Amino acid sequence: MAADETPKSGQAKPPGTLRLKIDTDALAKNWQALRSMGGSAQAGAAVKANAYGLGVDRAVPALRDAGARDFFVAHWCEVYDVARHVPAEQISVLHGLLTPQDAAYSKAIVARPVINSLHQAKLWLDAGGGTCDLMVDTGINRLGLPLSQIGDPLIAKLDIDILLSHLASSDEDSPLNQLQLSRFGQVCEAIPARRRSLANSAGIALGKDYAFDLTRPGLALYGGVPRGELAQSIRQVAFPQAAIIQTREIGRGDSVGYNASFTASGPMRIGTVSLGYADGFLRSWGAKGALMHGGARLPLLGKVSMDMIVVDLANAPELAEGDWLDVPYALPEAAAASGLSQYELLTVLGSRFSA
Repeated sequence: MAADETPKSGQAKPPGTLRLKIDTDALAKNWQALRSMGGSAQAGAAVKANAYGLGVDRAVPALRDAGARDFFVAHWCEVYDVARHVPAEQISVLHGLLTPQDAAYSKAIVARPVINSLHQAKLWLDAGGGTCDLMVDTGINRLGLPLSQIGDPLIAKLDIDILLSHLASSDEDSPLNQLQLSRFGQVCEAIPARRRSLANSAGIALGKDYAFDLTRPGLALYGGVPRGELAQSIRQVAFPQAAIIQTREIGRGDSVGYNASFTASGPMRIGTVSLGYADGFLRSWGAKGALMHGGARLPLLGKVSMDMIVVDLANAPELAEGDWLDVPYALPEAAAASGLSQYELLTVLGSRFSA
């Protein structure tokens, strides 16, 4: 049975009313720009959370072909999909090991655990050890080995490929950036490793002192701009679109949507669009948001529903059922309009978008 056939009828599924265009050329260009900004450092790619919601099956081949050789996921369940496109030994699992079963799985598929604690180090060594990565906490206080434990004998027994830390405030001019850089330098002197990595997307923009041997861009690969220094180098990657499923005329005093939060002051032509908070278009967009058709801005009317929103068609009176509208998704501007972070805008996109 073909992938687009339904199980009972064998008929091809009808086309959907949501689609997500991914500019894989822009994705590759973003990686190349970030790689260049890191000087002599190589650049990896964070592809966790299904490539920040955009799909590993489209993102990973584009990044691989652009030159990326190190890929980072959060969970062991994410390894399989990424390993369909790159060798598993190029994949690091940031959450590390929780159980002996995790260690056995790591060895079976040859993806590397990122060791985050003495407990994880013991699990790995008890399983026979081998090449791993090590995360040391230099100030974010999430995962990572505390600085007080870097001299523990268990750590000395590890065969470390990448020695990592993670910046807490690289998207702002914070004294913590320099403090973490200094601390990481001390860690690098104390713990032998083949490669060292500190900078995420925003960290790359802090300068080459933060690049070390390997950078780990994530958000900026997919069109995010966490610091102004990146604005001219990063291109939009994700372009959601939604179809109009009904148009109607309403009159003065008619309300739209739940709780009648919008009331027309006069006659209007409106369109109901197949997009809602189940698709990641959250209620925080509210009356501030708009969809686009060409250069025409179509303001949202009323509340966002689970599967639908309503727009004012006054600026594009020719539109009809089945026409496609663009969801403005240049991430910095979309974040300002919606109140969501650029990370949230990507990762909340729902599963009903087709390519």
